[in-house]
Amino acid sequence: MRRTRTRILTRTALAAGALAAVAAFAPAAGAATATATAATAPQAPAFLEPGELPPHSSSQWFAQTPRHGQPELPLFCFEEVELPAAGTWIREYHTDLDTTARQLVVETGGTAEAQALAAELSDAAADCAADWLRENPGAGAAWDDYGTVDAADGARVFGVHVAPPQAGTGVHLFGVGRDGDTVTVVVWGEMGDLAQAPVTAFKDTTATALTKLGG
Repeated sequence: MRRTRTRILTRTALAAGALAAVAAFAPAAGAATATATAATAPQAPAFLEPGELPPHSSSQWFAQTPRHGQPELPLFCFEEVELPAAGTWIREYHTDLDTTARQLVVETGGTAEAQALAAELSDAAADCAADWLRENPGAGAAWDDYGTVDAADGARVFGVHVAPPQAGTGVHLFGVGRDGDTVTVVVWGEMGDLAQAPVTAFKDTTATALTKLGG
């Protein structure tokens, strides 16, 4: 009986030692996995902060966390532009009222690709009012080209106003620019028309967005 008891106790001790060894290595393995995941996760580019958007007369700006991937809802005026999902990031902003903003950052495969994408986005913004009118007969629309922004490799700012029949009017400002192989689009929108759009402040915002891309 003593030998049997000793054998049982010995096996129990060995099992306990094995469990202790596994427990000792588990935290290290978990830490290594977390480190590997962090290393492979894509790093978000530098986005605008809420205070860098055109000031609102009666509300502060709020921002969501930047998100990797395609926009959940297509950007107005750019629905037909194909964006590379692997290199696309978006951040959304809002006020307490109806004013909203979005920033899109697209990291492309090279300078030529970025130039082509920026040109396609600029063309879409310039054609937006006319395209929208064709799709909404009986409505009203207007647009304006507010010129260039001198930052990084440059940007251009456009304004688009749409007035659906028997509905409220909306105005959008678009800043499309590039820094090397990275393209950004800044969108601002609210109810109203082009006369009340904060063009000067928005051009400053677009310049800030481009400068931040370059670090």
